[in-house]
Amino acid sequence: MTDSNIEIIRVYDDPGRSGDEQRVLVDRLWPRGLKKDAVDFDEWAKDVAPSTELRRWYGHVPELFDEFANRYKQELAAEPAAAIISRLHHEAGAGRLVLLTATRDVAHSGAAVLRGVLQQSRP
Repeated sequence: MTDSNIEIIRVYDDPGRSGDEQRVLVDRLWPRGLKKDAVDFDEWAKDVAPSTELRRWYGHVPELFDEFANRYKQELAAEPAAAIISRLHHEAGAGRLVLLTATRDVAHSGAAVLRGVLQQSRP
């Protein structure tokens, strides 16, 4: 699997579907200000999003990102997230996977951690 198989796109900047791809919203909360029919997604995978407790603790403070990533990876290793990770890894291996998020700072987001886990995991 190459890096280009998994892409992160902010829902507010989404150019739309480009060919055959699986599009998964990976936020626990629905993006503010958007109606469900305004987002082009195949699945809303709330169970792979960081827990509410972890998300609130992190608060998108970049200095806490490394600890956030470690804690989030622990959450992703447990069920039900682990089963979804396995399925998403398989889908990414079969084609393009788009992780949709509302997060402003994508580089310091749960979606970035999730992408790294998907790139490192084995089916």
